[in-house]
Amino acid sequence: MGIYIVKRIMTIIPIFLFATLLTFGMIHLSPVDPAEAYLAAAHIQPTDEILAQKRHEFGLDQPLHIQFVNSVIKISQLDFGVSYVTNKPVWEEVYSRIPATIQLTVGSIIIAILVSIPIGFLAGLKKNSGIDHFSRFLSFFGASIPSFWLGYLLIYFLSVKLDLFPVEGIGTWKHLVLPSVTLALPLIALYTRLLRASVLENLQEPYVLFARTRGIHERVIMGKHVFRIAISPMITGLGMNLGHLMTGAIIVEAVFSWPGFGRYFIEAIFNRDVPVIQCYVLLAACLFLISNLIVDLIQMYIDPRISRKERQFL
Repeated sequence: MGIYIVKRIMTIIPIFLFATLLTFGMIHLSPVDPAEAYLAAAHIQPTDEILAQKRHEFGLDQPLHIQFVNSVIKISQLDFGVSYVTNKPVWEEVYSRIPATIQLTVGSIIIAILVSIPIGFLAGLKKNSGIDHFSRFLSFFGASIPSFWLGYLLIYFLSVKLDLFPVEGIGTWKHLVLPSVTLALPLIALYTRLLRASVLENLQEPYVLFARTRGIHERVIMGKHVFRIAISPMITGLGMNLGHLMTGAIIVEAVFSWPGFGRYFIEAIFNRDVPVIQCYVLLAACLFLISNLIVDLIQMYIDPRISRKERQFL
């Protein structure tokens, strides 16, 4: 296990460097000059002299390989530069907004897990029953409805008409309900479908038949064996969605005026705030890599068959 973890961590380093190189290349291939973007955000009339000064200040007059090395060194120190709009360090701006995004992410994941696990598991156990038909409807509905439209519907009916929840902002638990539900519904659709299919597949496995012939109680078979193996695809999906939730809840944060990282990224795009965009892309890459590593370790713990395959591979 320890050797596997070390190897996985070692593979993260070149992937992160590639992501840094890709972001670096996109910035330099973009028609937007960072110096011009900075002056435009600062409402300063660009002249040749000021542009040359800013390019020298940003290090844009150096060779590309030196710029890339300096960029990697600064990023390793969490130095993403200064925002063109606020003139504050980008990491400080991001760090102040991450807690709001984490709060929204955790809330949506909790709702998705609490809803999808019982519905998906029961739908797999009772195929073609009422709960199974409901799970299919929920999956189709959650996968097809756009997040922004669902958010506006929830605002209209539950906030404007019934006055049950606040329309926007952050503060109490009531502010968290509507954006969390909006963000959780696509996850509920995905996890319910994955868990149902996995349960149906595992019910046909030989170990279920062997357990029944040994006289093991049906609840023990379903709870201790089938559920433990069937939930594996759902955990994989959760790991793949975790990075998306942390960095991609852009639409939901915009609809509910949630002061998170996604909304900050949207503002950075409109303002052509290059350091913020670079920080967003690299942070998204790190979150995807770390979440996938954590999910792989959880999978090895849940399913002993994966652990044996990894030991044979090592």
